[in-house]
Amino acid sequence: MIFTLISFFLALGILITFHELGHYWVARWCGVKILRFSVGFGRVLLKRTDRHGTEWALSAIPLGGYVKMLDEHSTDVAANTRADSFQAQSVGRRFAIVAAGPVFNLLLAVFFYALLNFVGTQEPAAILGTPPAQSAAAKAGLVAGDRITAINDQPVESWSQLRWKLLQSDTERRSVELTVDHLGSMLTRQIELPAIQDPSKEDPLRAAGMTLGSSTPKIRSVVADSVGAKAGLLADDVITRIANIDHPDISIAISTIQQHPDQALQLQIQRQGNLIDMTLIPSAFKLESGQTIGRVGIQLGGDVPMVTVNYGPLDSILRGFTRTAETAWFSLKMMGKMVVGEVSWKNISGPVTIADYAGQSARIGWTAYISFLALVSVSLGVLNLLPIPMLDGGHLLYYLIEIVRGRPPSPRWAELGQRVGISLLAGLMVLALFNDLMRIFT
Repeated sequence: MIFTLISFFLALGILITFHELGHYWVARWCGVKILRFSVGFGRVLLKRTDRHGTEWALSAIPLGGYVKMLDEHSTDVAANTRADSFQAQSVGRRFAIVAAGPVFNLLLAVFFYALLNFVGTQEPAAILGTPPAQSAAAKAGLVAGDRITAINDQPVESWSQLRWKLLQSDTERRSVELTVDHLGSMLTRQIELPAIQDPSKEDPLRAAGMTLGSSTPKIRSVVADSVGAKAGLLADDVITRIANIDHPDISIAISTIQQHPDQALQLQIQRQGNLIDMTLIPSAFKLESGQTIGRVGIQLGGDVPMVTVNYGPLDSILRGFTRTAETAWFSLKMMGKMVVGEVSWKNISGPVTIADYAGQSARIGWTAYISFLALVSVSLGVLNLLPIPMLDGGHLLYYLIEIVRGRPPSPRWAELGQRVGISLLAGLMVLALFNDLMRIFT
């Protein structure tokens, strides 16, 4: 729990600070006097004042932050300093100051993605497991061991790249062309992706019959006095055939064993370079659901083929921009699907879920944590650019109206917009917290 909280607050601190630094730096460049830069809300815990008169503060509630600028409408502002206030700036400068926060979040995501691209990450290779019969992958002619090298002529190196590009294709078109390395021969396969109404309820890749393949299953351990032990299975034995299936992956081996309770099962293993045939009868085990499955008392493992994905400095930066733009556009498309009812509102997550993901990614390693930070940074940037009053995007909408009309919206309309914005944000916060609680209890 402590580790999760530390990971969560560290993520918030980085993302919020950079967002507010965007407002701060552009405001300073425009000549606006900054009174306070605060990370967090509420009571100030730590503070110091720099030579420009800006108070840098760390506040008690770490769920946001703000940059307080000179307000020309304040009664204690001297007449000779009102030109340094935010309101005294031209509409173009005000637009730039407000837009800088979410833009800096997007640029931070570009930096994170570029860093990962340059340093390099170890990822599972884009090798397929055995597609279920009658699945879209099986109908397309894909088989276990096929390595996907491109989707619609866009190169693919790892499983995560395959997943990302297929998810993007799933939101745009149903038919996808795959370039496949099949036993050293480059083939083209056309796959028809099944329609998924709600990706939160069903994995689009699994629905298409595409699962991550693994190496031949290897026995990690054998339970004493189990069916496997009595049949003579040993740790480090490699299963090369089960039933009539040659070179099965782990999922096929497990499902085949489970499908043969109290039935003779032919097995071929490789032990120290020798092939050994044997027969064993999985014992019947009844699950709580009432289903009876077979068990042999072995633990299977398999080393997934890995690839190192990295690029040169310039290519890393370009790919950082591309990934950020793709993620932002994908987020907007999913928001649109939520509005029209094609995607469940259960996808909206609150601080509890985000904290959980922060902790999980940090435990996996620094590359997973950086990827998490990049994703959340994009989400913050996109969310803040939405034309909702109270958000940066709402203020930008007012400035666009001011540019078009030559004058800002009337105070009455501005006040109405503020009320609408507060209501929308409050509703989204309640929904996000409700979804968090439902994930915990269900």
